[in-house]
Amino acid sequence: MRAMKIVTVVGARPQFVKAAVVSRAIQAHNAHCEISRLTEVIVHTGQHYDETMSQIFFEEMEIPTPAYNLGVGSGSHAAQTGEILMKLEPVLLAEQPDVVLVYGDTNSTLAAALAAAKLNMPIGHVEAGLRSYNRAMPEEINRILTDHISTFLFCPTPTSVSILRQEGITQGVHLTGDVMFDASLHYAAIAETRSNALAQHRLLPQHYYLATVHRPVNADVMEQMQHILRAFCQFEFPVVFPVHPRTQKIVEAILAHDGDFGHVSQLRLIEPVGYFDMLTLEKHARAIITDSGGVQKEAYFFRVPCVTLRQETEWVETVETGWNRLCAIDEEEIVARVRSAQGGEWIPVFGDGAASAQIVNILLRDVLSQ
Repeated sequence: MRAMKIVTVVGARPQFVKAAVVSRAIQAHNAHCEISRLTEVIVHTGQHYDETMSQIFFEEMEIPTPAYNLGVGSGSHAAQTGEILMKLEPVLLAEQPDVVLVYGDTNSTLAAALAAAKLNMPIGHVEAGLRSYNRAMPEEINRILTDHISTFLFCPTPTSVSILRQEGITQGVHLTGDVMFDASLHYAAIAETRSNALAQHRLLPQHYYLATVHRPVNADVMEQMQHILRAFCQFEFPVVFPVHPRTQKIVEAILAHDGDFGHVSQLRLIEPVGYFDMLTLEKHARAIITDSGGVQKEAYFFRVPCVTLRQETEWVETVETGWNRLCAIDEEEIVARVRSAQGGEWIPVFGDGAASAQIVNILLRDVLSQ
């Protein structure tokens, strides 16, 4: 019997979602194949340490309990990245994995990739080849560096493959589709039976907007958030806004001291929600307003119009097909774009929902053949 050990490193909500479907594919392989076995060791860096931002995701999606929790918590980019590096290295030395699997573009992604590279361990990057071409975004630096030191690059779209080719990366590149599409197909059906988010917040399908704002360029800037909140108070339907912990203080300060708001009763500030509730809220929204890359994609998966509060996006396919519109942080522009948001042509640019199985099969073929 051949065996392979994978160390999976996660630290933030979007990574929990992506890792969940790959873990399911690993378990499915082990259940049906006796010739080769996969062992997965999950490491949680603790980058998202609040229970509503972390533990509830593991419970809802039945992700195996992490073997290690590095407990790094919050901090500057340098402090967070450095602490993960220091705490992860002895874990990798003890586990001696055949491959280290990282997801997306967070500090956890880059730190884990660096730790593995320094130990000459193969790296698999899920969601490789994305670019916003805005290096002021920490995520852009993380994803570029991770791609250039990875052994296996699992690309969600043909565009991401093309981007890597333009940067001279052609070895180990695989077009697999998007694991988040896998997740949406699998978990949305479960969410329909387990989530009561619409009833809980007294919402009717297509009669509310859903908003998420968490990027520092928006969430940490008073003037930006003023424009955003004023826009949210101008709509004829409620704007449901699960408030990210990093955003809560500035939102409360603006609402307490700035009286220049329209129909403030239309603004529904709620606590962060679990994955099932989020899928339900996304699926039934009239439109979605966000600065999150993952939410842009989920809007596309569910064929819900999206307005992205940024000047660029890594997910250009959602814009090219007409389902997503980029928007400057200006009250009038936000209102106009949301009111006119509509769908376009829907094509399966993110694969066929089997990306996670493809990733597992590629690792089995290429790692065990070495």
